[in-house]
Amino acid sequence: MELSLDQVRSWRVRRQLLDRPEGASAARIVGRLCGVQAQVASAAEQAIAVRRPSPVTGEAAKALESRELVKVWAMRGTLHLLPAGDAADYLSLMAAARTWEKGSWQKTFATAGQLAAITEAAREALHGTVLTREELAARIVRHTGDDSPAELLGSGWGAVLKPLAWQGYLCHGPGDGTRVTFTSPETWLDGWTGLPDPDEAAERVIPAYLGTYGPATMDTFDQWLIRGASRKASLRRWFGSGTLTEVTVDGRAAYARTADLDDLAAAEPLPGVRLLPAFDQFVLGPGTRNEEIIAPHRRALISRAAGWIAPVVVSNGQVAGTWESGDDGFTVTLFPEAGAVSRHDLATETDRMAAIVGVRSDLTIRTTL
Repeated sequence: MELSLDQVRSWRVRRQLLDRPEGASAARIVGRLCGVQAQVASAAEQAIAVRRPSPVTGEAAKALESRELVKVWAMRGTLHLLPAGDAADYLSLMAAARTWEKGSWQKTFATAGQLAAITEAAREALHGTVLTREELAARIVRHTGDDSPAELLGSGWGAVLKPLAWQGYLCHGPGDGTRVTFTSPETWLDGWTGLPDPDEAAERVIPAYLGTYGPATMDTFDQWLIRGASRKASLRRWFGSGTLTEVTVDGRAAYARTADLDDLAAAEPLPGVRLLPAFDQFVLGPGTRNEEIIAPHRRALISRAAGWIAPVVVSNGQVAGTWESGDDGFTVTLFPEAGAVSRHDLATETDRMAAIVGVRSDLTIRTTL
């Protein structure tokens, strides 16, 4: 089946809930987006708020408190919000790559023996309780009798704790002021039964991904999941599902859910523009190198130093610019090659975003070369 890029872009914006349907709860939005990156808590809240009919913040915090959502290191090793009922599937595919068994990882962070001891100590320490990072590190050192990983255990990067998260032994607990806490999914989440087999998990995760960011290639999916580290034989097996169909998008081969083909062919553009926050899944789902949504020469304006992903303007299903806010309101920088963007539409959207981020809605528009 041949699809145009315009059809695909039009279909995606609605699948990513940018039409702001009624009944879009925080859990539903996070589930549809296959997780929301939460390294910056305010950005995660904004990603949910911009997809709701009414721009209300604080929904992510409520869903975490009720344990509908869980915060855990997941895709690409970054902190994500995931629906509690889906988290094990995503973690299973992360764990399938066994990245911590590679010699380079062990040389940099911890040997296989050290990580096994850390895992055993952490599972015992976190069962049925919540510990701060410092408390968990102290208990691991005391249990193992090895203080050599102490600095890494106390690091905010969490390098030696991420493999525990991917194996389903650790997730983030409730906030303790400014301190991070950890607990065990087994005793924190109702109905937790551990990680499913990766092949079983892939039957749910890949269609979910393609149902939001598709049609997409195996490589695009794997870059989103774990920066291309999945085993290629596993990827080929996972994408061999009978629920998927190979299509072409402006001549490029990709996979789509078979059930979505009619809707893809009939997709109509979503009018207006959208301002999306930093680290939004509209960008992270396909990836900042994806030329279908970001012109290659604009990537440096989106993917910035220290891993920062800029807030973006979306028009006609692609990134049409960036924006920032401050005491003087909003400054929007447009990319002329993305097509004309209505000032009226931008003003309407900045009024809405002003209520979310808590600043004035005054608007300055610039166009970059």
